[in-house]
Amino acid sequence: MTAMSEQSTGLDVRPLTGAMGADVFGVDLTKLDGQTLVSIKRTFHEYGAIVIRNQSLTPAALLEFAKKMGAIEVHPIVKGLDEHPEIIKIHKATGDVATFGVGWHSDNSFTPQPSLGSIVYAEKVPPVGGDTLFANQYLAWEQLSGGMQRMLEGLRAVHSAKYAYTAPTAKDKYEGKTTIAYTHSDVVHAEVVHPVVRTHPETGRKAIYVNPMFTVRFEDMTEDESRPLLDFLFRHCVREDFQCRVRWQEGAVTLWDNRCVQHTALNDCQGFERILYRVTVRGNAPA
Repeated sequence: MTAMSEQSTGLDVRPLTGAMGADVFGVDLTKLDGQTLVSIKRTFHEYGAIVIRNQSLTPAALLEFAKKMGAIEVHPIVKGLDEHPEIIKIHKATGDVATFGVGWHSDNSFTPQPSLGSIVYAEKVPPVGGDTLFANQYLAWEQLSGGMQRMLEGLRAVHSAKYAYTAPTAKDKYEGKTTIAYTHSDVVHAEVVHPVVRTHPETGRKAIYVNPMFTVRFEDMTEDESRPLLDFLFRHCVREDFQCRVRWQEGAVTLWDNRCVQHTALNDCQGFERILYRVTVRGNAPA
């Protein structure tokens, strides 16, 4: 991911770090013309995660913009809004202990066709804290030795939601006692297999595709046998020099590419309310 000029995109793009990520200014997502949409998609592919600042979106307007990025999916476990089931209200109430999305992951990698991208709109944010970290999985691949790359290209990994969505903290969510609610689904315990190294269909670049939240083992191996190599990859893939940090502001819309990026929420805003709205764009089976 390298810096693109304002002249090449027509957007006011300001990189967040040398590794990935950018702020985008001067765009009204409710009044997009075709060329601006093309520029947003180019910037999205180039930086992996982009933050479009200073928006004012209703849930319907958020969904309308998201549909311009691709086909929208309904989460198989987390309940969406009654009027817009495609939209998840990521609500951390003042008294909530945990923030949704804590732990490095790629959204919905436990499904046969994981989410292409995620789009999140910030309605209310704490005065400090509650940021989101992102890590560039292109760099994670490129910074490996040739020997490790050759070994990983022959491996496939098993992904499942069985640990993430059966943790003790999930019980209240299934019972509707929390601000975010889950619904029982066979998807929770299903297993799917994806390549450890995937090729991005738009950029042609290779990226590591394992994450500690949903990757449980390598194909044809036990979890114990898989653990040493997976633990190394989990640490390597989120090195600080692969990261950027998004500081949320009210009215910010963040888009990230799950095909080449991992992310994690920071749980450091106890005592404050935080309300985000998330839509995910349907992807294809990793290749």
